Amino acid sequence: MMIEETELPGVLILTPRVFGDARGSFCESWNRATLAGLGLDLDFVQDNQSISTAPGTVRGLHYQAPPHAQDKLVRVGHGAILDVAVDVRRGSPTYGKWVGVELSAENARQLLVPRGFLHGFVTRTPATVVLYKTTDVYAPDCDGAVHFADPDLGIDWGIDPATAILSDKDARAPRFADWTSPFTYEA
Repeated sequence: MMIEETELPGVLILTPRVFGDARGSFCESWNRATLAGLGLDLDFVQDNQSISTAPGTVRGLHYQAPPHAQDKLVRVGHGAILDVAVDVRRGSPTYGKWVGVELSAENARQLLVPRGFLHGFVTRTPATVVLYKTTDVYAPDCDGAVHFADPDLGIDWGIDPATAILSDKDARAPRFADWTSPFTYEA
């Protein structure tokens, strides 16, 4: 497993070794012992899958507040996305900064989004399947969102925000300036 740092400390790109032959390919997308040996000792408790039928579908920017904050490990089973993480830990030197990473079934890259970060993605292809592990279960009372196209964040989604396909929840999400983060930076 290759691990790359991003501009945001804690947000990591994990790329497994992919073995291919005439039948197709195989990769080990997660191995607790291997990654614990590399300093990533995460206890994943839930696996999630989303299927988005059309390119330009945006899911996010989502978070789960404490006490059910989640680390997420995101990958694509079919298709491609731009996956985005935004640092929202109050007091962080990178507060409000974002990073975007192209994830696809072909490149096998995964994005580790730690608790304290907003997370969202936009689909690049039809019938995109996104899979992600979380370190806490979904808790509706801790669920929240910030509007994906907030100009204060300045995220380049690669699409016209007016044409994005959104859920009602995401369309109604508050602006970044009108939202109070439940996360605090710990150096």
